Amino acid sequence: MDVTLYSVLALGFVLGIRHAMEPDHVIAVSTIASQSKKLWQASLAGVFWGLGHTATLFIIWIILILLKNDIPEKWSLTLEFLVGIMLVYLGVAAMLSIRKNRDHSHHADVQNSSTVKKSAYYKSLFIGLVHGLAGSAAMVLLTMSTVHSVWQGALYILVFGLGTVVGMLIFTTIIGIPFILSMKRMVAGRTLILATGALITIFGFYYMYNLAVNDGLFKLWI
Repeated sequence: MDVTLYSVLALGFVLGIRHAMEPDHVIAVSTIASQSKKLWQASLAGVFWGLGHTATLFIIWIILILLKNDIPEKWSLTLEFLVGIMLVYLGVAAMLSIRKNRDHSHHADVQNSSTVKKSAYYKSLFIGLVHGLAGSAAMVLLTMSTVHSVWQGALYILVFGLGTVVGMLIFTTIIGIPFILSMKRMVAGRTLILATGALITIFGFYYMYNLAVNDGLFKLWI
């Protein structure tokens, strides 16, 4: 590999970290971090998000190659609109989880605890998969215009994906700290989760409104 490709890959890694820190990504993964009982669980949830996001990038990349680098704007915006729906769902689910946790017994066995952990990781992976729909087509198109071959494009996406994994790992570790500490104080913990859920729900509705009205998604479908 020449120096230029190394530079492009290094830039891709840095952009991947930056991409993981975008507001909608940060807000979505906060729901997972808010329900983690240990800091390493929150960190691992961030890793699964990054893996899911990278998988979507690859899927979009393959589709763009098959469609010869062309995805209609209507479908691109629609995919992003699905992200808004997901954000609203995550926010409402986080707020409802307070009542659910309050009603459950505090004497769950080890097997149930393990099941909950796996469920959280699968959920984080799914969030990453869906979140990858937002803006991925534009990112992949930019990548394909920068590199000179298919294998270089695949390598760039892998490095970019690694950057998102690292970025989200760092973020979920940091954001998980106040949630873990607040769990020792039940009232504070519930308040923090409730506030996070409300913020995510509001942002999700704003995200959909912006796409539908300001970006003209509704007009494209009507």
